[in-house]
Order: sequence, then structure tokens, then C-alpha cells
Amino acid sequence: MKKRPKPMYRVTQNIFFMLKLAWTHRKSVIFFCLLTALLTLGIHLIQLYLVPIILRQVEMGAPLQYVLTLILLFTLALVVARVLLSYLSQVQFLGRLDVRTKIFLNLMQKKCTTSYPHTQDPDFMKLEEAAMETCGGGNAQASEAIWESLTQIGINLASFIIYLLVLSNLNPLLLFVICIAAILSYGLSRRIQLWGYIHRNEEGEYLQKINYLYNQSKNKALAKDVRLFNLGPWISEIYTQTLRLYDAFIQRQERKYFAICLTDTALYLIRTGTAYGYLLYITLTQQLPASEFLLYFTAFNGFATWISKLLENYTQLYQQSLELCSLREYLNTPEPFLLGGGRNIPIATTYELRLENITFSYPSSATPIFKHLNLTLRAGEKLAIVGLNGAGKSTLVKLLCGLYDPDEGRVLLNGIDIRTFNRTEYYRLFSAVFQDFSLLNITLAQTVAQSITHIQDTKVEDCLQAVDLWNAVQQLPQKLQSILGKEIYDDGITLSGGQTQRLMMARALYKDAPFLFLDEPTAALDPIAESAIYQEYRHMTNGKTSLFISHRLASTRFCDRILFLQNGTIIEEGTHNDLLQRGGAYAKLFTVQARYYQEGDVSHEATYKP
Repeated sequence: MKKRPKPMYRVTQNIFFMLKLAWTHRKSVIFFCLLTALLTLGIHLIQLYLVPIILRQVEMGAPLQYVLTLILLFTLALVVARVLLSYLSQVQFLGRLDVRTKIFLNLMQKKCTTSYPHTQDPDFMKLEEAAMETCGGGNAQASEAIWESLTQIGINLASFIIYLLVLSNLNPLLLFVICIAAILSYGLSRRIQLWGYIHRNEEGEYLQKINYLYNQSKNKALAKDVRLFNLGPWISEIYTQTLRLYDAFIQRQERKYFAICLTDTALYLIRTGTAYGYLLYITLTQQLPASEFLLYFTAFNGFATWISKLLENYTQLYQQSLELCSLREYLNTPEPFLLGGGRNIPIATTYELRLENITFSYPSSATPIFKHLNLTLRAGEKLAIVGLNGAGKSTLVKLLCGLYDPDEGRVLLNGIDIRTFNRTEYYRLFSAVFQDFSLLNITLAQTVAQSITHIQDTKVEDCLQAVDLWNAVQQLPQKLQSILGKEIYDDGITLSGGQTQRLMMARALYKDAPFLFLDEPTAALDPIAESAIYQEYRHMTNGKTSLFISHRLASTRFCDRILFLQNGTIIEEGTHNDLLQRGGAYAKLFTVQARYYQEGDVSHEATYKP
């Protein structure tokens, strides 16, 4: 039988985690919980003893004035306690929300700064989805609701002890039956909660797919494809199928809930019937006074209620603890990179990058992209990487940038393994334009500068001019202050694909890092516009070490060295003219591409055969 996974953190550990967070961030949350518990307990005690005490005084023949005074005092105490309790319930809300917000900020910090491989790991993404659920669903989520559970447990535990003392004169067997029935009910409830925790990854997978499809259905970038290729019904069908699977999962869960609730009802009938029968028996046989009978009757109801509530609250707390386990597992997932600490980047006028005996494969693939690859990117060099799709060009750039670490071998910066560096500082050495990039709804100036303050407008203008985008920006009503996108601002602008690529190149230039990596930076440009960009490329890369990836071999002629990559291996190396004179793979592909531009009817990759 497969062993069930145990939660990584115990309930007590998660309680201590929340208490520590509240103590350092908002101490009032803890104090309000204690005050709420004390006031609620006081109200329960007044309700327990009010009628029996008044009735006892009547039985003893106390003066009417004395009885009315007792009633007035009890009533006044009850009113004051309820007013204070109502006040606390209002003021403690903001403190609890503040603690939940702090947790959410920690989650977002992890999400935004985690090592790049985590963003491609399906298991990590599922854990992230579960962690976000503890904060993103409102006040009922575990990160806030746990304070109510802790408060109620304190109230019910204290009430249970008090009522147990009141009933201590009754038959211990009766109390034993009540306790056993309540414990069995709790055990069943905990079993279903544990089932939900064990199957949380399955549920997370369904929710992840549902959310993905929902978000993609709103993605404006897909609007053209959805209409031209009639993708709407297809997306709808996948969404419906996923909903059916999720519905089947929920039905399985609800069947277990129903069976447990049915069993719990039977236990309740046994417990209540036994206790009431015994209480009536001793009342008739021992002729208890009315005040004592009423006290026992009220105490019994309270005892049965408190033990059930206590176990119910603990079951709820246990479920919240399981959810907090997912949150803490996510926050405490070890980072493969040194995002904090590590060695400082050495101060140097030039930097050299070297791949030493690199082997690398993606986690989801058993086939290595590279095997024992060696490459040196010399300081100040303009290096071009060419090859067909799937040759490993983009992966090579990600290894050099430190977005991935190799499975074997080392990436060296001036002879030092980059794994020893603070990876965040290492990233500052690179400006890059990747094939996939993101745009925020911020101004053009902020996009280029990647900052909202201390923007150098002159430098922004120089970068936009370098990529031949400045004139287009000047035609906009708000020029550099124009907002990209229409998701937030109604007057936002939308750039063409070519303009967006130019903007990304301007962003890379503004950063002015020692290394400039361009991965297909002109794919959306026509050949004439691309040629103009490359005329400026020498000036862009002046004094920098640059790496350039392109499918158009004609664009690589300005580079100092060209590497032809095939199946993760460097099969040719040299300048543009050298490689043409050799007549090898590079020359053959260049000939095919040249024929395509001359004749316009040849697919350069379809006709090229290595």
C-alpha cells in the first residue's frame, strides 16, 4: 500500500509561525484574540449561572428587591460584555487583514524573485497556485481565518473545562460516552480533511488549467487567431472538459463528506439520547431541586456543545494548517541560485564568459540539449550564433545569462564559476532582448528606463534614435509619456510588432550593461528596416561584449565570429567570409536563403539539408 504523504509542518508549528508573524508585524491581533476569548467566556458563564442562581434565590425565599438587583447586575454585565465584544469584532478586522496582506506580499516577493528554473517547473507552479489560495480568496482564507479558529478554540477549551467541573458530580460513564462519540466524530472529519490535503495537487492541476484557459480567453494577443482559426469552440471544449474533470473530483470529495456527516448524525443521536435519558432518570429518582436540575441541564447542553465545537474548531484549524503547509512549503522552497549572499561581482574593465564542458537538459526532457560543450565569449567580441530551429541557440543564451545552471560543467566569468556569485548582481551585467518579452501598462520612458524615477530623458531619446523609433514616438500626442496598452488606461497606445521589438532593443541599450545579448531582435522587421538596425548595431555594441542570434545569415556579416550550431554542437566557426569560402553547412544555408530573397519561392529551412 502506498504510504500517504505527511504534512511538512505540524499544527503547532504553523500556529507558532502565525503568532511570530503577528508579533513582529501587528501585535494587536494577538491581544484582541485574547480579549475576545475572555469576554466571550464571561458571557457564557453569565448565561450558565444567571437563571439557576435567580431560581435558587426564589426557592430560598430571598426578598424581591434582592432578586431584582441580581437580575439587573447580571444584565448590566452581559450588556457591557456584548458591547465590548462587538467593538472588538470590528477593530480586530484591520489587524488580521494587515497580517494576511503581509503574507501576500511575501508570496509576491517569492513569485517575482524566485530563480528562473522555478518559473518553468510544473510542480513549483502548482505549489504556487495552492499558496496563493491561502491569501487570495478573502477573509475566509486560512491566512486570516486562523485567528478566529484560535480564538474559538480558546473559548471552547475554557468552557469545556468549566462545564466539565460542573458535571463532575454526575456519572463519569456518561461523560465518557459523550467524549468518545465526539472524538469519533472528530476522527472522521479529520480523515476527510487529510484526503483533501493528499489530493491537493490534483485539485491544483485542475484549477491551474481552468485559470489558464480563462485568462487566455481574455488575451487580446490571441484575438486574431481565435477568429481566423475558429479557436473559440476548441478553447470552450477544453475548458468544458476540464470543468467536468474538476466536477468529478468535487463529487468524489462530496460523497466522502456525505458519508461522514451521516455517521456523525448517528453518533450525535446516540450521545444525546444517552445523556438526556440519564439526566431525566436522576431527576425523577433523586428529586433534584429545580435550580440544580436547570444547572445540570444547561451544563449538559453546553458540555455537549463545547466538546463538539472544540473538536470541530480543531478540525477547522487542522485544515487551515494544511493550507498553511502549502504556503510555507512554497515560501521555503530552496532556491537553486544564490539570490542573496554569495560573492560580489569582481570590478573589471572587461569581462569574459566561458562555457566549460557544459551538459544541459531541461527537467521535462531526458535528451540533453548540450553535451560537453565548450565556448569562450571574449571581452569586446561581437559573436553571432546561427542554426536551425531547435539547435539550442536560445538555451545557450540563457545559460550564459545565468537563467539556468548546467547539469554538468561550469559557466565562468573571468575564470570564476558564476554559481558562487550573487545571482541578482550577476544579472546586472546583461542587457538582453529575448524572443518573448513582457510589456507593462507604463509610459514609454519608464519602459525604456525600467524605472519610475530618475529617468534620463536625453538617454531615452538617444536609445530610441539608435533603434529608429524616435520619430514615431514624436508623432504620439503624449510622446514619451504615452502609456503602453489599454488594459488600465483608456488613452493607452498599441505598438506594432516591429515597433515593440525596437522598443525592447532601446530598453536593452538604456541599461548599458557590459554584455548585450540579442535573440532574434529583428524577427518582426522587414529586411530594409532590419538592415538599418544593423547599420547602427556597431555603434550600439561599441565597448560591449555582444552575442547575436538570427535566422537571417546575411545579418551576421558584421560580427567578429560566427558559430553554426546544430543539435547542440558547434559544427562550424569563423567569420562570415571564412564560412562562405569553406562551402560547408553555413555556406549552404546562406545560399538557400539568398535564393529565397532573389526568387521569393524557396523555403530556406525546407530546402536546406545538413
